[in-house]
Amino acid sequence: MLLEATRCGAGASGRNGGFLQSSLTHGIGNGLARFPDEIETLERLGLENYDALIADLERLSIDAELEPTGDLVVALEPREVADLADEAELLRRFGHQVERLDGEQARAQITSEKIIEAIWTRTGSALVNPARLADGLRAAAARAGVQIHEHSPVRSLGGAVTVVTDGGTVRARGVVLATSAYPPLVGAVRHYVAPIYDYALVSEPVDPGLIGWRGRQGLSDMGNQFHYSRLTADGRILWGGYDAVYRYGGPVGPQLDDHEPTFARLSQHFFTLFPQLEGLRFSHRWGGAIDTCSRFSVFFGRAMGGRVSYALGYTGLGVGASRFGGRVALDLLDGRAGEATGLAMVRRRPVPFPPEPARSAVIQLTRNRLAAADRNEGRRGVWLRTLDRLGLGFDS
Repeated sequence: MLLEATRCGAGASGRNGGFLQSSLTHGIGNGLARFPDEIETLERLGLENYDALIADLERLSIDAELEPTGDLVVALEPREVADLADEAELLRRFGHQVERLDGEQARAQITSEKIIEAIWTRTGSALVNPARLADGLRAAAARAGVQIHEHSPVRSLGGAVTVVTDGGTVRARGVVLATSAYPPLVGAVRHYVAPIYDYALVSEPVDPGLIGWRGRQGLSDMGNQFHYSRLTADGRILWGGYDAVYRYGGPVGPQLDDHEPTFARLSQHFFTLFPQLEGLRFSHRWGGAIDTCSRFSVFFGRAMGGRVSYALGYTGLGVGASRFGGRVALDLLDGRAGEATGLAMVRRRPVPFPPEPARSAVIQLTRNRLAAADRNEGRRGVWLRTLDRLGLGFDS
Protein backbone atom coordinates (compact mmCIF):
# COMPACT_ATOMS: atom_id res chain seq x y z
CA MET A 1 0.00 0.00 0.00
CA LEU A 2 1.25 3.46 -0.93
CA LEU A 3 0.04 6.49 1.03
CA GLU A 4 0.70 9.78 -0.78
CA ALA A 5 0.07 13.16 0.85
CA THR A 6 -1.05 14.85 -2.39
CA ARG A 7 -0.62 13.39 -5.88
CA CYS A 8 2.15 11.00 -6.91
CA GLY A 9 4.92 13.06 -8.44
CA ALA A 10 3.61 16.39 -7.13
CA GLY A 11 6.85 17.25 -5.30
CA ALA A 12 10.46 16.77 -6.30
CA SER A 13 9.67 13.42 -7.95
CA GLY A 14 7.85 15.08 -10.83
CA ARG A 15 9.16 18.64 -10.62
CA ASN A 16 12.91 18.50 -11.18
CA GLY A 17 15.34 19.01 -14.05
CA GLY A 18 15.13 15.39 -15.16
CA PHE A 19 18.87 14.66 -14.86
CA LEU A 20 19.26 10.90 -14.51
CA GLN A 21 22.76 10.25 -13.12
CA SER A 22 24.46 7.03 -12.11
CA SER A 23 26.24 8.57 -9.10
CA LEU A 24 24.91 7.58 -5.69
CA THR A 25 27.20 10.04 -3.91
CA HIS A 26 26.41 13.33 -5.70
CA GLY A 27 29.51 13.05 -7.83
CA ILE A 28 32.71 11.01 -7.61
CA GLY A 29 34.61 13.82 -5.88
CA ASN A 30 32.07 14.04 -3.08
CA GLY A 31 31.97 10.25 -2.73
CA LEU A 32 35.75 9.95 -2.74
CA ALA A 33 36.04 12.55 0.03
CA ARG A 34 33.49 10.80 2.26
CA PHE A 35 33.72 7.10 1.39
CA PRO A 36 37.25 6.58 -0.02
CA ASP A 37 37.34 2.87 0.87
CA GLU A 38 33.96 2.22 -0.81
CA ILE A 39 33.96 4.53 -3.80
CA GLU A 40 34.76 1.82 -6.35
CA THR A 41 31.90 -0.30 -5.03
CA LEU A 42 29.56 2.69 -4.90
CA GLU A 43 30.39 3.66 -8.48
CA ARG A 44 29.78 0.10 -9.67
CA LEU A 45 26.50 -0.14 -7.77
CA GLY A 46 25.50 3.24 -9.15
CA LEU A 47 26.10 2.21 -12.75
CA GLU A 48 24.25 -1.07 -12.17
CA ASN A 49 21.31 0.86 -10.71
CA TYR A 50 21.37 3.32 -13.64
CA ASP A 51 21.33 0.50 -16.19
CA ALA A 52 18.57 -1.31 -14.29
CA LEU A 53 16.40 1.82 -14.17
CA ILE A 54 16.70 2.25 -17.93
CA ALA A 55 15.82 -1.44 -18.34
CA ASP A 56 12.82 -0.89 -16.05
CA LEU A 57 11.49 1.76 -18.42
CA GLU A 58 11.44 -0.71 -21.30
CA ARG A 59 10.19 -3.63 -19.22
CA LEU A 60 7.36 -1.60 -17.73
CA SER A 61 6.54 0.26 -20.98
CA ILE A 62 7.14 3.68 -19.42
CA ASP A 63 7.61 6.53 -21.90
CA ALA A 64 9.68 8.93 -19.80
CA GLU A 65 11.17 10.69 -22.86
CA LEU A 66 14.53 9.06 -22.09
CA GLU A 67 17.48 10.74 -23.83
CA PRO A 68 20.83 9.00 -23.14
CA THR A 69 22.70 12.03 -24.47
CA GLY A 70 25.21 12.40 -21.65
CA ASP A 71 26.25 15.36 -19.57
CA LEU A 72 28.08 18.52 -20.70
CA VAL A 73 29.92 20.46 -17.98
CA VAL A 74 31.32 23.81 -19.09
CA ALA A 75 33.97 26.19 -17.83
CA LEU A 76 32.83 29.82 -17.97
CA GLU A 77 35.89 31.30 -16.24
CA PRO A 78 39.61 30.66 -17.01
CA ARG A 79 40.22 29.47 -13.44
CA GLU A 80 37.73 26.63 -13.97
CA VAL A 81 39.65 25.00 -16.83
CA ALA A 82 42.10 23.17 -14.56
CA ASP A 83 39.26 21.92 -12.35
CA LEU A 84 37.44 20.73 -15.45
CA ALA A 85 40.50 18.74 -16.54
CA ASP A 86 40.77 17.18 -13.06
CA GLU A 87 37.08 16.22 -13.20
CA ALA A 88 37.58 14.55 -16.59
CA GLU A 89 40.53 12.57 -15.27
CA LEU A 90 38.59 11.47 -12.18
CA LEU A 91 35.67 10.28 -14.30
CA ARG A 92 37.99 8.33 -16.62
CA ARG A 93 39.70 6.77 -13.59
CA PHE A 94 36.37 5.20 -12.64
CA GLY A 95 35.58 3.91 -16.10
CA HIS A 96 33.47 6.68 -17.61
CA GLN A 97 33.69 7.64 -21.25
CA VAL A 98 34.63 11.33 -21.24
CA GLU A 99 35.44 13.64 -24.15
CA ARG A 100 37.25 16.89 -23.45
CA LEU A 101 36.21 19.74 -25.74
CA ASP A 102 38.23 22.87 -26.39
CA GLY A 103 36.45 26.20 -26.76
CA GLU A 104 35.67 25.86 -30.44
CA GLN A 105 34.42 22.28 -30.04
CA ALA A 106 32.33 23.21 -26.98
CA ARG A 107 30.75 26.20 -28.70
CA ALA A 108 29.98 23.97 -31.67
CA GLN A 109 27.79 21.98 -29.29
CA ILE A 110 26.08 24.95 -27.62
CA THR A 111 26.22 28.45 -29.06
CA SER A 112 27.58 30.73 -26.34
CA GLU A 113 30.74 32.84 -26.46
CA LYS A 114 30.94 32.53 -22.66
CA ILE A 115 31.89 28.84 -22.87
CA ILE A 116 35.67 28.38 -22.64
CA GLU A 117 35.97 24.58 -22.47
CA ALA A 118 33.77 21.60 -21.66
CA ILE A 119 33.78 17.91 -20.87
CA TRP A 120 31.16 15.58 -22.29
CA THR A 121 30.49 12.53 -20.12
CA ARG A 122 28.74 9.97 -22.30
CA THR A 123 28.21 7.23 -19.70
CA GLY A 124 25.99 7.11 -16.64
CA SER A 125 24.07 10.23 -17.60
CA ALA A 126 20.74 10.76 -19.36
CA LEU A 127 17.71 13.00 -19.37
CA VAL A 128 14.10 12.09 -18.63
CA ASN A 129 10.79 13.88 -18.26
CA PRO A 130 10.38 13.47 -14.49
CA ALA A 131 6.61 13.91 -14.48
CA ARG A 132 6.20 11.22 -17.12
CA LEU A 133 8.55 8.98 -15.12
CA ALA A 134 6.51 9.47 -11.94
CA ASP A 135 3.22 8.84 -13.77
CA GLY A 136 4.65 5.75 -15.45
CA LEU A 137 5.91 4.28 -12.20
CA ARG A 138 2.57 4.99 -10.56
CA ALA A 139 0.73 3.13 -13.33
CA ALA A 140 3.21 0.22 -13.16
CA ALA A 141 2.75 -0.06 -9.40
CA ALA A 142 -1.03 -0.10 -9.80
CA ARG A 143 -0.77 -2.86 -12.43
CA ALA A 144 1.38 -4.85 -10.00
CA GLY A 145 -1.38 -4.72 -7.39
CA VAL A 146 -0.20 -1.87 -5.18
CA GLN A 147 -3.07 -0.05 -3.46
CA ILE A 148 -2.42 3.67 -4.04
CA HIS A 149 -4.16 6.22 -1.84
CA GLU A 150 -3.47 9.78 -2.93
CA HIS A 151 -4.43 12.86 -0.89
CA SER A 152 -3.89 10.75 2.22
CA PRO A 153 -1.20 12.48 4.32
CA VAL A 154 0.07 10.39 7.20
CA ARG A 155 -0.35 12.26 10.47
CA SER A 156 1.45 9.92 12.86
CA LEU A 157 3.00 6.50 13.39
CA GLY A 158 1.98 4.38 16.32
CA GLY A 159 3.12 1.12 17.84
CA ALA A 160 3.39 -2.09 15.85
CA VAL A 161 2.99 -0.16 13.29
CA THR A 162 -0.14 1.98 13.16
CA VAL A 163 -0.22 4.55 10.35
CA VAL A 164 -2.81 7.25 10.98
CA THR A 165 -4.34 9.29 8.14
CA ASP A 166 -7.36 11.60 8.03
CA GLY A 167 -9.36 8.94 6.20
CA GLY A 168 -8.43 5.89 8.22
CA THR A 169 -5.77 3.84 9.95
CA VAL A 170 -3.44 1.27 8.41
CA ARG A 171 -1.78 -1.46 10.46
CA ALA A 172 1.37 -2.80 8.81
CA ARG A 173 4.23 -5.14 9.56
CA GLY A 174 6.66 -2.51 8.28
CA VAL A 175 6.78 0.97 6.77
CA VAL A 176 9.24 2.68 4.44
CA LEU A 177 9.26 6.47 4.74
CA ALA A 178 9.98 8.51 1.63
CA THR A 179 9.25 11.99 3.00
CA SER A 180 12.07 13.78 1.13
CA ALA A 181 12.22 17.43 2.25
CA TYR A 182 8.79 17.33 3.89
CA PRO A 183 8.44 17.05 7.67
CA PRO A 184 9.51 13.53 8.67
CA LEU A 185 7.34 11.26 10.78
CA VAL A 186 10.37 10.17 12.83
CA GLY A 187 11.46 13.07 15.01
CA ALA A 188 15.16 12.25 15.03
CA VAL A 189 15.34 12.62 11.24
CA ARG A 190 14.70 16.36 11.56
CA HIS A 191 18.29 16.79 12.72
CA TYR A 192 19.68 15.40 9.45
CA VAL A 193 17.55 16.98 6.71
CA ALA A 194 17.29 20.63 5.71
CA PRO A 195 14.75 21.63 3.04
CA ILE A 196 16.60 23.81 0.50
CA TYR A 197 14.49 25.49 -2.17
CA ASP A 198 15.56 25.30 -5.82
CA TYR A 199 13.91 27.26 -8.65
CA ALA A 200 13.71 26.88 -12.42
CA LEU A 201 12.48 28.69 -15.53
CA VAL A 202 11.32 27.20 -18.82
CA SER A 203 11.46 29.27 -22.00
CA GLU A 204 9.25 29.45 -25.02
CA PRO A 205 10.39 27.17 -27.88
CA VAL A 206 13.81 28.24 -29.19
CA ASP A 207 15.00 28.54 -32.79
CA PRO A 208 17.61 25.73 -33.09
CA GLY A 209 19.66 27.94 -35.38
CA LEU A 210 20.29 30.36 -32.50
CA ILE A 211 21.33 27.83 -29.88
CA GLY A 212 22.83 24.77 -31.62
CA TRP A 213 22.67 22.10 -28.91
CA ARG A 214 22.45 19.34 -31.49
CA GLY A 215 23.60 16.76 -28.94
CA ARG A 216 20.77 17.66 -26.51
CA GLN A 217 23.01 16.95 -23.52
CA GLY A 218 22.29 17.95 -19.97
CA LEU A 219 24.25 21.14 -19.21
CA SER A 220 25.84 22.49 -16.03
CA ASP A 221 28.73 24.77 -15.13
CA MET A 222 31.66 24.60 -12.70
CA GLY A 223 30.59 27.27 -10.22
CA ASN A 224 29.94 26.54 -6.55
CA GLN A 225 26.59 28.18 -7.23
CA PHE A 226 26.00 26.37 -10.49
CA HIS A 227 23.24 26.39 -13.08
CA TYR A 228 21.72 23.34 -14.74
CA SER A 229 19.95 23.39 -18.07
CA ARG A 230 18.50 21.14 -20.75
CA LEU A 231 16.22 21.10 -23.77
CA THR A 232 12.68 19.81 -23.40
CA ALA A 233 11.06 17.48 -25.92
CA ASP A 234 9.27 20.43 -27.57
CA GLY A 235 12.40 22.57 -27.92
CA ARG A 236 12.20 24.79 -24.84
CA ILE A 237 15.14 25.48 -22.50
CA LEU A 238 14.85 24.58 -18.83
CA TRP A 239 17.17 26.76 -16.75
CA GLY A 240 17.56 26.35 -12.99
CA GLY A 241 19.86 26.27 -10.01
CA TYR A 242 22.26 28.90 -8.62
CA ASP A 243 20.25 30.05 -5.61
CA ALA A 244 19.74 27.51 -2.84
CA VAL A 245 17.22 29.12 -0.51
CA TYR A 246 16.86 28.05 3.11
CA ARG A 247 14.29 29.76 5.32
CA TYR A 248 14.40 29.92 9.09
CA GLY A 249 12.86 26.80 10.60
CA GLY A 250 12.81 24.92 7.29
CA PRO A 251 9.18 25.44 6.22
CA VAL A 252 7.89 23.57 3.15
CA GLY A 253 4.71 24.45 1.30
CA PRO A 254 3.24 25.58 -2.02
CA GLN A 255 3.37 29.22 -0.92
CA LEU A 256 7.18 29.00 -1.21
CA ASP A 257 7.23 27.66 -4.78
CA ASP A 258 7.28 31.22 -6.13
CA HIS A 259 10.31 33.44 -5.40
CA GLU A 260 10.53 36.52 -7.59
CA PRO A 261 14.12 37.55 -6.64
CA THR A 262 15.46 34.16 -7.71
CA PHE A 263 13.45 34.08 -10.94
CA ALA A 264 14.79 37.56 -11.80
CA ARG A 265 18.36 36.42 -11.09
CA LEU A 266 17.92 33.27 -13.18
CA SER A 267 16.59 35.33 -16.08
CA GLN A 268 19.56 37.70 -15.91
CA HIS A 269 22.05 34.82 -15.86
CA PHE A 270 20.27 33.09 -18.75
CA PHE A 271 20.68 36.07 -21.07
CA THR A 272 24.28 36.54 -19.93
CA LEU A 273 25.07 33.06 -21.24
CA PHE A 274 22.77 33.35 -24.27
CA PRO A 275 22.64 37.03 -25.30
CA GLN A 276 21.46 36.00 -28.78
CA LEU A 277 18.16 34.94 -27.18
CA GLU A 278 17.38 38.39 -25.77
CA GLY A 279 13.64 38.93 -25.97
CA LEU A 280 12.79 35.26 -25.49
CA ARG A 281 10.03 34.86 -22.92
CA PHE A 282 9.69 32.30 -20.13
CA SER A 283 6.44 30.36 -20.29
CA HIS A 284 6.79 28.38 -17.06
CA ARG A 285 8.48 28.73 -13.70
CA TRP A 286 8.43 26.73 -10.50
CA GLY A 287 10.23 25.95 -7.28
CA GLY A 288 10.42 23.14 -4.78
CA ALA A 289 12.28 21.81 -1.76
CA ILE A 290 15.31 19.53 -1.97
CA ASP A 291 16.08 17.16 0.91
CA THR A 292 19.65 18.21 1.73
CA CYS A 293 21.87 16.54 4.29
CA SER A 294 25.40 17.44 5.36
CA ARG A 295 27.04 14.81 3.14
CA PHE A 296 24.90 15.72 0.08
CA SER A 297 23.89 12.13 -0.68
CA VAL A 298 21.31 9.64 0.54
CA PHE A 299 21.45 8.33 4.08
CA PHE A 300 19.49 5.51 5.69
CA GLY A 301 18.07 4.57 9.05
CA ARG A 302 15.56 2.50 10.97
CA ALA A 303 13.16 3.37 13.78
CA MET A 304 10.49 1.79 16.00
CA GLY A 305 12.48 -1.35 16.64
CA GLY A 306 13.31 -1.83 12.97
CA ARG A 307 9.69 -1.75 11.82
CA VAL A 308 10.25 1.58 10.03
CA SER A 309 13.04 2.39 7.58
CA TYR A 310 13.85 5.48 5.56
CA ALA A 311 16.10 6.79 2.79
CA LEU A 312 16.52 10.59 2.64
CA GLY A 313 18.95 13.37 1.78
CA TYR A 314 19.46 12.91 -1.98
CA THR A 315 20.31 16.64 -2.37
CA GLY A 316 19.01 17.01 -5.90
CA LEU A 317 20.28 13.80 -7.51
CA GLY A 318 17.43 11.53 -6.54
CA VAL A 319 16.05 10.73 -10.01
CA GLY A 320 18.34 7.71 -10.28
CA ALA A 321 19.62 7.28 -6.73
CA SER A 322 16.11 7.02 -5.26
CA ARG A 323 15.68 3.67 -7.01
CA PHE A 324 18.77 2.41 -5.17
CA GLY A 325 17.58 4.06 -1.95
CA GLY A 326 14.18 2.43 -2.11
CA ARG A 327 15.63 -1.03 -2.61
CA VAL A 328 18.09 -0.61 0.27
CA ALA A 329 15.34 0.74 2.56
CA LEU A 330 13.25 -2.35 1.81
CA ASP A 331 16.22 -4.62 2.56
CA LEU A 332 16.75 -2.85 5.88
CA LEU A 333 13.08 -3.20 6.72
CA ASP A 334 13.05 -6.93 5.95
CA GLY A 335 16.42 -7.61 7.59
CA ARG A 336 17.97 -8.82 4.33
CA ALA A 337 21.75 -8.56 4.38
CA GLY A 338 23.39 -7.70 1.08
CA GLU A 339 26.33 -5.92 -0.46
CA ALA A 340 24.71 -2.51 -0.09
CA THR A 341 23.40 -2.91 3.47
CA GLY A 342 26.92 -3.60 4.72
CA LEU A 343 28.37 -0.38 3.34
CA ALA A 344 29.45 2.43 5.63
CA MET A 345 27.36 4.73 3.43
CA VAL A 346 24.29 2.79 4.54
CA ARG A 347 25.31 2.13 8.13
CA ARG A 348 26.51 5.64 9.02
CA ARG A 349 24.42 8.76 9.23
CA PRO A 350 25.65 12.20 8.18
CA VAL A 351 26.66 14.86 10.68
CA PRO A 352 23.41 16.41 11.98
CA PHE A 353 22.54 20.03 11.40
CA PRO A 354 22.47 22.16 14.56
CA PRO A 355 19.12 23.37 15.91
CA GLU A 356 17.80 26.83 15.13
CA PRO A 357 18.95 29.55 15.20
CA ALA A 358 22.39 28.05 14.62
CA ARG A 359 21.11 26.00 11.66
CA SER A 360 20.09 29.08 9.70
CA ALA A 361 23.31 30.87 10.60
CA VAL A 362 25.50 27.97 9.42
CA ILE A 363 23.60 27.44 6.16
CA GLN A 364 23.46 31.13 5.27
CA LEU A 365 27.14 31.65 6.11
CA THR A 366 28.10 28.67 3.95
CA ARG A 367 26.03 29.97 1.02
CA ASN A 368 27.64 33.39 1.43
CA ARG A 369 31.16 31.96 1.48
CA LEU A 370 30.51 29.74 -1.56
CA ALA A 371 29.38 32.81 -3.48
CA ALA A 372 32.48 34.66 -2.28
CA ALA A 373 34.69 31.81 -3.52
CA ASP A 374 33.10 32.09 -6.97
CA ARG A 375 33.92 35.80 -6.98
CA ASN A 376 37.45 35.23 -5.68
CA GLU A 377 38.93 32.98 -8.40
CA GLY A 378 37.57 29.89 -6.61
CA ARG A 379 39.71 30.40 -3.50
CA ARG A 380 38.01 28.91 -0.46
CA GLY A 381 38.20 31.03 2.67
CA VAL A 382 38.68 30.01 6.30
CA TRP A 383 35.06 28.89 6.79
CA LEU A 384 34.96 26.63 3.74
CA ARG A 385 38.40 25.18 4.50
CA THR A 386 37.23 24.39 8.03
CA LEU A 387 34.17 22.57 6.66
CA ASP A 388 36.45 20.66 4.29
CA ARG A 389 38.65 19.51 7.17
CA LEU A 390 35.58 18.38 9.11
CA GLY A 391 34.29 16.42 6.10
CA LEU A 392 31.37 18.81 5.61
CA GLY A 393 32.58 20.69 2.56
CA PHE A 394 30.41 21.00 -0.50
CA ASP A 395 32.10 19.08 -3.32
CA SER A 396 29.79 18.01 -6.14
